Amino acid sequence: MSEAFQTLSDGLAGAVASVGPAIVRVEARRHTPGSGILWSADGLIVTANHVVRRDDNITIGLSDGQTATATLVGRDPTTDVAVLQVGGATGTPPARATEAEMSVGHLVLALGRPGRTVQATLGVVSALGDGWRTPMGGQIDRYLATDVVMYPGFSGGPLVGANGRLLGLNTSGLNQGISLAIPVATLDRVVDTLRAHGRVRRGYLGVSTQRVRLPEGVAAAVGQKTGLLVVAVESGSPAEAAGLTLGDTLLSLGGKAIQTHEDLLAALSGDVVGQKEVASVLRGGQVQEVAVKIGERE
Repeated sequence: MSEAFQTLSDGLAGAVASVGPAIVRVEARRHTPGSGILWSADGLIVTANHVVRRDDNITIGLSDGQTATATLVGRDPTTDVAVLQVGGATGTPPARATEAEMSVGHLVLALGRPGRTVQATLGVVSALGDGWRTPMGGQIDRYLATDVVMYPGFSGGPLVGANGRLLGLNTSGLNQGISLAIPVATLDRVVDTLRAHGRVRRGYLGVSTQRVRLPEGVAAAVGQKTGLLVVAVESGSPAEAAGLTLGDTLLSLGGKAIQTHEDLLAALSGDVVGQKEVASVLRGGQVQEVAVKIGERE
């Protein structure tokens, strides 16, 4: 039994050693630094957006003890991802795992470099689920939760399996009290977009809403039990230009049923920016259709 534990221990230490050179320290906020992952051999670094509090004067601590200045390539607060570039830096990014390598109960290591050396904490995958939408509207391809202790400065660092392959990016910025990781599939998509455009486009309507139950007759007619009551309309917004008013209840947008705030965020994806979409609203007891040109959220 002791030999088995020693073999496991050696394996975990080997995983840390293999990934360690690809973990950097990110100094981009006033107090505790965060961590980052070398994403490509040309010095592209991915980290958590909430640890990058400034757009310039960003310092990266490399694995060899040297420091370098980084520029901000782009950020997406809705998925808590930021991308940095260190000029002239080279290195080997960590090998990436596939979804098939993740199961509830698998051992995982959360790694960070809040100081000069790599730090690690051990846990298990505690929950895996389908894709989900963050409170700010970002799309995460898979729910990945662990029971690892997220020590200060670990956000932005890698979550790796016992074999040292990258499972995701650790973050404490999406759901307080739960150790979540942004899976590699989401990182791939967001990093590519930020590298190409510097931002992830999000649709903008310009309303504040409250979820309400629909009258029984309306619910039966439209096939849904709830909608979103418009309680405020921003001046100069697409909603105001389209004639949406206080007291309207939003039922659908672009053919997609709107029953929750998450439904509205999902309907306001980047591909509808600048497009005219038909909104179905309950107004004065009657269902009406309103054409609205979707803006872009800054």
